[in-house]
Amino acid sequence: MDFTPTEEQAAARDLAARIFGDVATHERLSAAGTGGDAELWKALCAAGLIAAVAETGLLGLVLLLEEQGRTTAQVPFAASCVYGLLPVAAHGSPEQRERLLPGIADGTVVVCGAVSPPSPVRATAAGRLSGVVPAVPWLRDATHALVADDRRRLWLVRTADARCEPVELTAPWSAGRLTLDGTPGERLGGAEAVRERDDGASPAVPTVPVPGASPSAGPDVPASSPSVAAHGPLSAGYAEGVHADVLATARTAFAGLQAGVCAGSLARAVEHTNTREQFGRPLATNQAVQLRAADAYMDTEAIRVTAYEAAWRRDEGLPYVTHALTAAWWASEAGRRVVHTGQHLHGGTGADLEHPVHRHFLWGRQLDAYLGCGDEVLQELGELLVSGEGGT
Repeated sequence: MDFTPTEEQAAARDLAARIFGDVATHERLSAAGTGGDAELWKALCAAGLIAAVAETGLLGLVLLLEEQGRTTAQVPFAASCVYGLLPVAAHGSPEQRERLLPGIADGTVVVCGAVSPPSPVRATAAGRLSGVVPAVPWLRDATHALVADDRRRLWLVRTADARCEPVELTAPWSAGRLTLDGTPGERLGGAEAVRERDDGASPAVPTVPVPGASPSAGPDVPASSPSVAAHGPLSAGYAEGVHADVLATARTAFAGLQAGVCAGSLARAVEHTNTREQFGRPLATNQAVQLRAADAYMDTEAIRVTAYEAAWRRDEGLPYVTHALTAAWWASEAGRRVVHTGQHLHGGTGADLEHPVHRHFLWGRQLDAYLGCGDEVLQELGELLVSGEGGT
C-alpha cells in the first residue's frame, strides 16, 4: 500500500483547502442554515475539482472530502461524486456517460443517492419506480437521484419527475423526502445493463473474468460494463456487483469526509485549550485534557488510514468491500467519540449552538447515523468475511 498522493491529487487537495478555507467561513455557514452554498459550489466546479475526481480516483476524492470536512462546507461534493460521477463513469452506458458526465463535472447536474439496503423502492419491468425514501441527503439541491430498488438494481431518477419534500435534519445537509409513484427511472448502464427476467434469472451476456476476485465471487461481469473489476461481492450477479461497488464507494468517501470533520473539531479544541486559561495556566497543560485530545487524535488517524486503504484498493482494482465496511465502522464509532470530545474540551463554550465546534458535532453525529450504527456495520462485515464474498 502506498497512500502518498500523486502530484495531481496533492494539487487538487491544496486547491480545495484554499477554496474551502476562503469561502466556507463561519458567517456564511451560519447564514446558509440547512441549505447548500450555491456560490461555493460554483467556485469548486469552476476550479475543476469535480471533474478532477475522474482522474484522481477515489483516493483523490477522499483527500478532497477531508478538506470539506475540516470546514463543514455545505455543498453536495461527496454525494454528486459517489452517486453520480464515479458510478456513471464506471457502470454507465456510453450514451449515459456522454450525456451525464459533462454536466456532473461542471455542477449543472447534481446527483444524490438512496442506495443503502433494504430499499423501500420497487421497479416494474417498464422502469416505473414506486416507494418512499424518508430522508435523502442533498435531495433539495439535486437534479437527479440514484436509487436502488428492492432487488439492488440502480436507477437514475430526475428529481423533477418525483415528489421531493424538505426534511429538517440535525445537520445542514439539505435533505428531503423522496416519493416515487410510478416515476420513470433510467437503469444505470442503460440498454447494456443486464435485463433480468420475471423469474429473476439473467439472460446470457458476453462476460470477462474479474481480476483479483475471490474464488467465491460468483459469475463474471458483463464485458459491456467498464471498470467493474473486483468491486464488491458478485455472488448475486452483475446487479449485485454494481450495487456493492456504489455502496462501498459511498461508505469510503463519507468515511473520508468524517475524517475531515473530526480533524476540524480536534483542531478547534486544541486551539481553544491552548488559549483558554484556568487558574493561571492554559487548559492544555492539564493531563486529562491532553489524554482526551490524544485519544481523539488516534481515533481520527484510524478513520483516515482505513478510508485511505479502501480507496486505494478500489483505485488499484482490488476487492475492497470489507475494507470499506472497516472504514465505515471506524467513521461511525470513533467519529462519534471525537466530535463529543471536541465539544467537551470546549467546556461551557461547547454548549453554545452558535459556536463553530457545534457544527462539527452535528456533522459527526449525522455521518455516524448515515453510515449506520457500529453494531450493524460490524455484523455486515462479519457476514461477508464468513461467506468469503468480500475478497481479501
